[in-house]
Amino acid sequence: MLNTAAILLARLIFAFVFAMAAFFKFTGMQMTADYIASIGFPAPLFFAWVAAFFEAGLVVAFLTGAYFREAALLAGVYVIFLAFAFHGPARWEGNEMEFGFFVDHFTFLAGLLFAAVHGAGDRLAMRRSLV
Repeated sequence: MLNTAAILLARLIFAFVFAMAAFFKFTGMQMTADYIASIGFPAPLFFAWVAAFFEAGLVVAFLTGAYFREAALLAGVYVIFLAFAFHGPARWEGNEMEFGFFVDHFTFLAGLLFAAVHGAGDRLAMRRSLV
């Protein structure tokens, strides 16, 4: 029972984090696009929308358990991309908080990789997968 509770709590935490990120993107799309533009990424408004919908899809996967392993792996790749793109070494000089943000992404990656390996659990999980 404790394992089931821990897995469900972890899924809720993953879902909450990505739901918050998606919410902020949907409600501040231009601010998100401006932030994407600040790193020189092309078509910032387009990619802001892509990111918002991608994060919303991750929320659905984490809450339902459908395509859970694939979602966890994709989320891990996404999180590391974000770490390097927005908090990478070019931003560390004179701002040690950026280094902290960068490292935090790797702790999130560790949880996502663990989730990808162990799956969505036995309870409240749809059994849909590509793997």
